[in-house]
Amino acid sequence: MCKIIIDTMTNTIQKKFVVSSTQLLYQSCPYQAMTLFIVGPFLDRLLTNQNVFAFKYTSQVLVFIVLSCLISVSVNFSTFLVIGKTSPVTYQVLGHLKTCLVLAFGYVLLHDPFSWRNIFGIVVAMVGMVLYSYYCILESQQKGSEALAQKSQAKEGESDPLMSVENGTEVLKDVVPKAPVWDSDKYSPVWNSDKYSRV
Repeated sequence: MCKIIIDTMTNTIQKKFVVSSTQLLYQSCPYQAMTLFIVGPFLDRLLTNQNVFAFKYTSQVLVFIVLSCLISVSVNFSTFLVIGKTSPVTYQVLGHLKTCLVLAFGYVLLHDPFSWRNIFGIVVAMVGMVLYSYYCILESQQKGSEALAQKSQAKEGESDPLMSVENGTEVLKDVVPKAPVWDSDKYSPVWNSDKYSRV
């Protein structure tokens, strides 16, 4: 549940504040590190009954810790990048694909035993991914066709009135008669020969 909330908030924040995945990761990393540094030792003590600061760190252990940190940063960066470019649902689908690949590589490379439960889970996940991809493609095609139709309607609705007048295709809708012009010599109104004009 917490993972769903985090993914949804990541997508919402990136779109609301128009920030890239790198910017959001840069701003959120200090808070994540501080939270883990404060909460981590207590959780380790609670779950393992061991103090993380009492552990004897060798050079080999430190190398693996640094390697783990680099992999974690890469995972965080890819998470923010995928969620920012697509959606949280797509990220979850990719997570299931990763799980399927881990199980498949474990079977092929490490010869881990496969159970019917594993096979059934992989099949369900693959069917879900195929259906999700299919409906995403359909939705994008519908959006593209709607946008194209709106664009063509907008182009048809646009016309230059000056060009229409020059071509003689302008239809005069609102016409009013001109006011009479007084001839100063005869003191009588004289109507202009051009009786109507466009407003």
